[in-house]
Amino acid sequence: MSEATPARLPLEWIAASLKRERGRAGLSLSELARRAGVAKSTLSQLEAASGNPSMETLWALAVALGVPFSALVEPPVQPVRVIRAGQGPAVHSEQADYLASLLSACPPGARRDLYFVWLEPGTVRDSEPHIPGTVEHIVVSEGRVKAGPRGEAVELGPGDYMSYRGDVPHAYEALAAGTKFVLVMQHV
Repeated sequence: MSEATPARLPLEWIAASLKRERGRAGLSLSELARRAGVAKSTLSQLEAASGNPSMETLWALAVALGVPFSALVEPPVQPVRVIRAGQGPAVHSEQADYLASLLSACPPGARRDLYFVWLEPGTVRDSEPHIPGTVEHIVVSEGRVKAGPRGEAVELGPGDYMSYRGDVPHAYEALAAGTKFVLVMQHV
């Protein structure tokens, strides 16, 4: 990643969001950990604002809670919000040289999240299905990416757009160094 790579998410945001969403779902720490396939100790650390959560762990927790990923990583609401290039909070992948920075979560009543993604060649970022009804939209700004549902991935270049179901297994693979794209997740 470049010097414009955003900082990691503040753990306090994640801790507060996990506690809030687990409470809304009426789940114990043990039950949420079981449903998400993560260790209870890992979940406990995250709720205590410690640890180093990966995108995969947070996504598994979001799916187990039945909420969009953004519900766990969105910063506190501010009346005017500007995110300068490379300054947004980001989550790294354990599987690939992949970094996603949430730019805007969907407000109540509407359901879409907006990300700016940096992806480097050499590994594939596999994504498990998101909550039912999710549709992903991609617009490539730099480089080349192969993305989409398993078995239906498409190569895209700068300015190309695609949409596909995000509630089925899908993947992203950079085909050129410095690949960047905007990802909009629409939850229906």
